[in-house]
Order: sequence, then C-alpha cells, then structure tokens
Amino acid sequence: MALGFLLAVLSLAHLSLGGTIFTDPAQVTKNYDFIVVGGGTAGSVVATRLSENPSVSILVIEAGVADNGTDSDIIYTPLLAGTGIGTILDWNYTTTPQSGLNGRALGYPRGFVAGGSSCINSMIYSRGPSDEYNRLATVSGDFGWSWLSLLPYIFKNEKHTPPWNHRSNLGEYNPLAHGYGPLLTGLTPTVYEHDRLVIQTTVDHPLQYPFNLDLNSGNGLGFGWLQTSVGHSVRSTSASTYLRPALDSRGNIDLLLHSQVIKLVATAPNTFNAVQVAQNAAATNYQFTASKEVIVSAGAVGTPQLLMLSGIGPAQQLANVGIASAIDLPDVGNNLQDQMILTLQWEVNGTTMSSFYDDPAAYNAALAQYALNKTGIAAGNPVVNTIGFMRLPSNSPLLDGGDPAAGPNAAHYQLAFLGTFYPNEGQSSPTGGNWMSIAIVVQSPTSRGSISLTSSNAFVHPSINPAFFTTAFDIGTAIQAVKTAKAFVATSAWNDFIIAPFADTAALTTDAEIEAYIRTYSTTLKHPTSTAKISKSSDQGGVVDQHLLVKGASKLRIVDASILPSSVAGYPQAEVYIIAERAADLIKATWGLL
Repeated sequence: MALGFLLAVLSLAHLSLGGTIFTDPAQVTKNYDFIVVGGGTAGSVVATRLSENPSVSILVIEAGVADNGTDSDIIYTPLLAGTGIGTILDWNYTTTPQSGLNGRALGYPRGFVAGGSSCINSMIYSRGPSDEYNRLATVSGDFGWSWLSLLPYIFKNEKHTPPWNHRSNLGEYNPLAHGYGPLLTGLTPTVYEHDRLVIQTTVDHPLQYPFNLDLNSGNGLGFGWLQTSVGHSVRSTSASTYLRPALDSRGNIDLLLHSQVIKLVATAPNTFNAVQVAQNAAATNYQFTASKEVIVSAGAVGTPQLLMLSGIGPAQQLANVGIASAIDLPDVGNNLQDQMILTLQWEVNGTTMSSFYDDPAAYNAALAQYALNKTGIAAGNPVVNTIGFMRLPSNSPLLDGGDPAAGPNAAHYQLAFLGTFYPNEGQSSPTGGNWMSIAIVVQSPTSRGSISLTSSNAFVHPSINPAFFTTAFDIGTAIQAVKTAKAFVATSAWNDFIIAPFADTAALTTDAEIEAYIRTYSTTLKHPTSTAKISKSSDQGGVVDQHLLVKGASKLRIVDASILPSSVAGYPQAEVYIIAERAADLIKATWGLL
C-alpha cells in the first residue's frame, strides 16, 4: 500500500515537471519573467537556455502550429525537406515585383510552426567562415561575437552523427570541428558518382578548386562534403532538439501556439516589456507582461513588422499607416538582404537520383520503408552531398568598388552539386535519362531591400522587397558563377560522365545570354537577414546594440537573423543557432542568472 502510494506521488511529480502548451491566449493566466516572441530557430534556443535556471519563468508565443502535429512527417522525414513550403507550415509571404527578375514576384517561405524555418528549410548546416563572425564582432564593437569567442557556443549547439547506414565518412569531415550539443548533424548515407567526381576535381586541380575537409571548421573556402541537420534518420530542428525537450522536463517554460503578437506595449516610457496577442484580426486581444524583458525572435520579416506596428521604426513610414512614433529608428525594416539560387543541368552517364524521382512507386516504397524502420533513401539528405565556396579573382573589376564579403576567407559565390534534374521555377523538365544539376548562389550580395508596412493591421502581410540583382556586383558575380560551374564539369574528370548539357544550359555562351537566364529563372534561397541590424551602441545607425538590445528601448531585445549586418557566406540557420546560444548567456548575465 505504502509503495503504491509512493509510486503514485512520484508519477504525479514527474508529470508536474513539464511545461504547459496552450492553444488559446485565454488559457494563459500565469505571470512570466521572460516572454519570447517566436518559437523558431532562435526563439527556441533562447527560451530553452533561459529555462535551465529554475528560478525564472518563460512564455514562448508562436503564431504557427505545433511541429509534432498532423504534418510532422513533412517536417521530420529528410526526403520530404522543402515540401512544407506553401502549406500550413509556411507564412506564405510574397515579394513585390522584382525589377531585377523581369518583374517577377516570388513566393517567400518562412516557417509558420514551432521550430520556425528550421522545420521547412533544406536542412543545410553551414556555419560560414570565421570572417563572418569576426565581422559581427567588428560591426558591434564586441569581441564576444568573434569566431574564437563563439567556439564554446558552437560546440554547445551541435553534434556530428553518423548516417543511418553507418557508412564510413572518414576523411569527409573533421571531428575536432564539432561539439556535443543537442542539434544533430551528419553527412550523406549514399555517395554517388558525381560526388566522387567533385572530389576528384579537387585532387586534379587543387589550386583552382581546393578541397576543404570540413566547411564548418571556420575555413570558408573550397570544395567538400555538405553537412545537414539530420541525425539518427530524422531532421533536427530547434523545436525537436531544444524547445520540446525543455517543455517535457521543466515546469518553468510554457508555449502558446496559434497566437500572434500584434504589438509590443510600453509599460513605462520606452519600456517595452509587454505584448498584445490575438489569434486573428477579429479575435479578442490579450496582454501579457514580462517582469524582466521581452525577446523578439520573429525573424527577418516578422521582427521589423512587429517593431513598426509598435511605433519603433522610421517615423515617417509609420505615420503613413497611422502609427504614432515611439522610437524613431530609421534602419528598422531596411537593409534587407537575401541570396538567390539558380540551377544548370547536364545529362550524365551514370546513376543519379533522377530515376528515383521519376518513379512514383520507388518514391512511395522509400517512404513506406522509412515509416517502418527509419532507413533507406528517405532517411538522409538524398540530393545535395557536395558543395563549393569560391571567391572572385582578386583583380576582378567587380571588386573595384570594394569587397562586400566579410573577409578574405569568405566566399563570393557557391556551387552546389545536385544528383537529379533540378528545374528552375517555370522551366520545363526532360522525361527520362540520368541528370545532375549545379546550383549557383551569390553568397555576398550588395543589393539591399526592405520590409515595410502596408497597414497598421498585424494580420496584413508587410511589403517585402529584397531588391534582387539590382547591383552590378550581384549580377556580375552570378555570371561568373555560371561560367565557373561550366568550367568545373569541363575538366578531365568529367569526360566519361557528362553526356551533354540540357538545352537551356547549352545555350549560355555569352554574358548577355547568361544574364537573361539568371533574371528569368533565379529565385530566393530563403535567407533573409539584416532588417534590424546590429551596430555599436555609439553608432547613429542600426537597430540593436552589441547586447542585442533595441536602441532607445528598455527591456526589449532581438535575437534572430534580422540582427546580422549582412548576408552570410554560409547558411544562416547555423549562425542563428550560434548567436542564440550566446544571446541566452547575455540575457542571463543581465539579470544575474548565470
């Protein structure tokens, strides 16, 4: 009897350890020390790390859905990466018509789900070069943002794992560049002939196309094996590795889903430690106050929109939509940068993934195998296994106006090798045959656009203008990247593999033809940054200081990709994780919680 009673008490105690998941703001009746706006890549990390101190309470407010609901297979099956775009998991934004893209407006995916864009992206884990972080330190005036200073947070965030089939990846990555964190990463389970030829080309031409053992080591240049946020056969997200484990085990962190923060509220002059929340434009508004501070992690689109809705931003623009200015910060919503992606294609003499994608039966069989035991093609990143980061020649006229890259170790453009025919949007695809594609990306663009309000209604999407390809540097670098891709597969290693370029690729013989192709087919890589950029506390410009505190405000901090000074010469997912890790410690230090 006594033993049964004790077990029951222990069981109840265990249940009480976890946080609460709310689906309606009316359910929230507690008071909190911290409110985190956005449960995405950054917000999940910050909230989880703050919850490590049992003396504080945290509420995470996420506008979107749960990551482990009915659509979780779309999120967590590696083969299905990208299929969440355009679904309930996506904010489904659209850009303004882009003059640099022949007037095309683009879909602009962002994660509308706990875990944010870490749930719908292409799973690529690429920290970028050490130069990127050193630039962050220089711009902010804080050495704590430098590569060397951030190494403890890098190792705290990520852990390398073997592929599901335990294929040996000796010589394909550097174990010393990886840590012990909750986010799991890994290499491909299956190596294809085109991957081997990429590496062979680095052996044949080491000066022109150098091999890089680990592109996450801080050395940002060269060709090597792509690492993805996949571990133990499952996509690794900020929700699955940070937020949900915290909610499962700690009673001081709660999550409110399906609820959008529509305004930051000042409880005293310029002290924005309260939020208004609603589930739609017609729903009741609720207000919650953080006794310590509010951390905004709504992303490079959502964060500037929320600031401007709250009267923090360019005063004249706010007046145009009837919002009174509380803090005039002209850089809010400005300086938007993003990266473009474009593919070239070749028919090849060898097995690629083309036949798999052309065969619905094989595709469905792979999903069935994965559902059964988490093995097979669906259990790893099947399309992109090798990648290269390159710089323009030092004497390139494109650099006459200055070098936009973070430093000499940072790439101007990227080549990624895809084992299938990957069509550009609006491009026809061939039937049959084996194909490979090379994706090109301008890593260090100079074009800068904006996020601006079109309404004072928080449920009306903002105007998104990335201003793609509006500078000579960007279009010139993209042209050079196309030429480099064609030259790469023209080397001797590819002689017996390449049959012929696809007709559209073969037609690219002049700069004018390449430029026309770029403007016709390029689309967003979904890497928006810099709309609430960091700067020194003494600088007139910028939105946040070196501690990520909003300038002119109290108890208000931003932690997400919007604070980055420029596009990154890697993939921003990794950098956002690292920034969020340090940001959590900055917050703890502010409130004596370390």
